[in-house]
Amino acid sequence: MVLAQKREHLESSLQKLGSALVAFSGGVDSTLVLAVAYSVLGKNVLAVTAQSESLPQRELEQAARLARTLGVDHKIIATCETSSPDYLKNPVNRCYFCKSELYDKLSSVASEHKLAHILNGVNKDDLGDHRPGISAGKEAGVLSPLADAGFDKQDVRDVAKEMGLPNWEKPAMACLSSRVPYGEVITMEKLSMIEQAEGFLYSLGFNQLRVRHHGDIARIELLQEDISRFMEKSVTDRVQQEFKKIGFKFVAVDIEGFRSGRMNESIKKNGDPSSNPE
Repeated sequence: MVLAQKREHLESSLQKLGSALVAFSGGVDSTLVLAVAYSVLGKNVLAVTAQSESLPQRELEQAARLARTLGVDHKIIATCETSSPDYLKNPVNRCYFCKSELYDKLSSVASEHKLAHILNGVNKDDLGDHRPGISAGKEAGVLSPLADAGFDKQDVRDVAKEMGLPNWEKPAMACLSSRVPYGEVITMEKLSMIEQAEGFLYSLGFNQLRVRHHGDIARIELLQEDISRFMEKSVTDRVQQEFKKIGFKFVAVDIEGFRSGRMNESIKKNGDPSSNPE
């Protein structure tokens, strides 16, 4: 299908739902689902964002602002995945436990507001990556209208741009726990250190990045074109000083640069059979 046909399919399928709750992270995928659902269903749509220690506060605030811009009813709920021992052990299917908790809470909200369906922002490209959370969504009966309409990530950005959505170029953002290598225990201290470190780098003007937590070492991933600017002494001195205040003893820059899903590469390489709960 050409993009216009995919968009028509998306609009038609959403209109048939009657009412929906959108799991709204503030990323471009869920924003597109929300915007299109609102355009065809109006007030029969509710955006819900989960607040937890694994979500940076800046992302929560951005999601709230975006929902106001779109004019959509928005609700923030608390999720408690970080109280689950299975989640904190940080297995390769950690996201399964997170999404199970999320969709359980969203089901309650949907029932409370008499909304017939729950939607997420999964697109076709996501189906080819290590995404245990997708399994949790299927088990909970959550719909993935973008994937069903054949949207890949570029399609999402193209239509979001056409619609004038302000975050159409926003980089992908995974939860803070994704910065901790699988098998290393998730702690609130680690999540706080990562959030502070990344927040500082954003304040310096870097827009796409990750700070991976390796004990005393912070491994920074930046776009290749940003590494040379980062390596200027005026910048590295500030970063080193700030990161030590946060609690890191050493700061390293990954010369391979930023690559989304870096922590999943070892799973694919080793073919770990426990990587997906299905």
